[in-house]
Formats: sequence, structure tokens, C-alpha cells
Amino acid sequence: MKLIRSLLTGFIAVACFTLQGCSDPAMVIDQNMEIPNHNWTYVNRVKYNVKIEDNTVPYNLYFNVRVTGNYRYSNMFALVKMTSPGKKTLTTRYEFKLANNDGQWLGSGSGNMYSYQIPLRKGFKFPAAGTWHFEIEQNMRDNPLREVTDAGLRVEKAQ
Repeated sequence: MKLIRSLLTGFIAVACFTLQGCSDPAMVIDQNMEIPNHNWTYVNRVKYNVKIEDNTVPYNLYFNVRVTGNYRYSNMFALVKMTSPGKKTLTTRYEFKLANNDGQWLGSGSGNMYSYQIPLRKGFKFPAAGTWHFEIEQNMRDNPLREVTDAGLRVEKAQ
């Protein structure tokens, strides 16, 4: 029964993300990568190439992540590496708050899954047009970081 519920929850989440992507003209990319066995290792980086056609407009960048209710921490650290078309790289370490001090999850929940779309940068103007490469690496002490089901990136034109 748990397997069927988990599969149904996953299917509904994928369908919602897919339908949302089709109807959002501001979106450049909104993709998530499934984390094998829900164990996110340091070497299992989430990687995306993002084509920025207009660098004169501001963009919002978000970190997407889903964890199970068995995730052990109230936060998560991650390294986000942005590489420009000219091959210059900027790496930033972020801390993401996932739960209140009392343990209540801050993300949207369905069953035993909690989804987050957390701002990385708001109103960011890319210095150059072209294809930007993004890598997201979990940066917690635990390796692997257990109970992380998906991680990803959203880039949208700021409204």
C-alpha cells in the first residue's frame, strides 16, 4: 500500500511540474533530478545547462528539493556552481531552512514527501548571454545525505 501511495504521489508531482512548465512563459528551466535510492552523495551533482538568450532582463533562480518525512535535519547546505559561457566559475554555499525549530516542515507536503522551491537569487542579471552551466552539490557532513528524493533548478524571468 505504501508503494502504491508513493508512486501515486510521485506521478501527481511530476504531472503538476510538467503542466506548470507548459503554462509558464517566464520559465527558462524547471527540472529536477531523481536522487538514486534517496541517498545524495557528494559526487552525485545535479547538473544543468541553461540557455540565457537575453542578459538585459533580470532572472530569479531557485533551488528545488524534495525530502521524505524521515530526513534527519531542519536544514540543508548545498554548493551551487555557476559557470559562464566564458568559463568563469562562481561557487556559492547556501543554507536552506527546511523545518521550524519545533520540527514542523516548511515545504508543501503530500503524504510523507515535502517539496521546496527556495530562492537562490532574485532579480539576477546574467553578465553574458549564452549557455550557463549549473552544478548543485549537497554540502552536509553526511555522505550520503539520506532521504533526499529529488533536487533541481528553476530559472525564470523576473516579473
